[in-house]
Amino acid sequence: MPKSKQVLEVPAIEVRQSRDRKIYSFSVDGKRVYDFADVSRIRRNEQTELEGYQRPEVVAHIKQIKEYIESDSPMIPNGVVVAFDSRVKFKPVKSKQLDLDNHSSVGVLEIPLDDDPERGKVGFIVDGQQRLAAIRGAKVRRFPVLISAFITDDLRQQTEQFILVNSTKPLPKGLIYELIPHTDARLPTALHQRRLAAYLLERLNHDHSSPLHKMIRTPTAPDGVIKDNSMLKMLGNSLSDGVLYEFRERNELSEDSVANMLKLLRHFWAAVKHTFPDAWGVKPRQSRLMHGAGIVSVGNLMDHIAAEHPQPWRVPSEQYFRKRLMRVAPTCSWTEGEWTFDDEDVRAWNQVQNTRQDVEMLTNYLQRAYDASA
Repeated sequence: MPKSKQVLEVPAIEVRQSRDRKIYSFSVDGKRVYDFADVSRIRRNEQTELEGYQRPEVVAHIKQIKEYIESDSPMIPNGVVVAFDSRVKFKPVKSKQLDLDNHSSVGVLEIPLDDDPERGKVGFIVDGQQRLAAIRGAKVRRFPVLISAFITDDLRQQTEQFILVNSTKPLPKGLIYELIPHTDARLPTALHQRRLAAYLLERLNHDHSSPLHKMIRTPTAPDGVIKDNSMLKMLGNSLSDGVLYEFRERNELSEDSVANMLKLLRHFWAAVKHTFPDAWGVKPRQSRLMHGAGIVSVGNLMDHIAAEHPQPWRVPSEQYFRKRLMRVAPTCSWTEGEWTFDDEDVRAWNQVQNTRQDVEMLTNYLQRAYDASA
């Protein structure tokens, strides 16, 4: 394995999987991977743009792998996945001794080891973070690993591969939901259907003009009081058969239609904030408005109210929503009192749970209260 002062040269096989997609397979001491690759943990920059895509290391799992590596005859056959940028070069070599098919080439992968002040290292670890952390800490001199790598300067392609590689593993769903708006790949159906809802959630959570700014709990906003899954469910309901669906243009999304969706959501939730100030922005155990049942049922009320707008092609104003939310305000017990669902079902304010039955019951209750006050 020849090596210069600044470049690591490794024998590798290039495999062309499609017209413009190539992968490279090689081996290297696992303790050396950090010489050329970083772990890119998910975070947001000052402009609230998403950066990185990795999950935090899991200490207990790393400890188990480390103990196994330190055993008598360890073997880790599954490879690590690394995304390289274009500073890494593959130099093919001709070999008469190898009979390769027309999809493969043998050669040398040249991996710069310099840590560029602006661009950082040439690689990111897409999969295998915990294995490499265990190898780095293990009391062994060396431990070779297989590497599967691809070369791209497009962070979106790196993110796509991270999602696809980890889609069958117990990856935190909140991390997936933050990532999917930032990829163009065709994802598994369930994730693909949530892409727009995840994008709307991201903008509601990170735009400073949003009444929900930093209120939704995600990996990059861990102090939020509203669970991301509750907000995604509310958005998904409206996108499938509520007011947000009405802004789809022949099932094709334009910048204008998405902008109108965000405008409507900001108007509605600003009106909710104004109507229920004591229940706003506190933890769910102190307010059923911030609870999953409250978020979903109030979101359904948004659809119900917006359906009455005299100009359905226009975004209802915040004042429009405020005026109509005041109809239900006297019947709501978000932080104290009781919910009188019917003569035989009276519950303390905090006895409404985030179950399908309770969400349906609270949804119907709010809609009946709204219609009755018209």
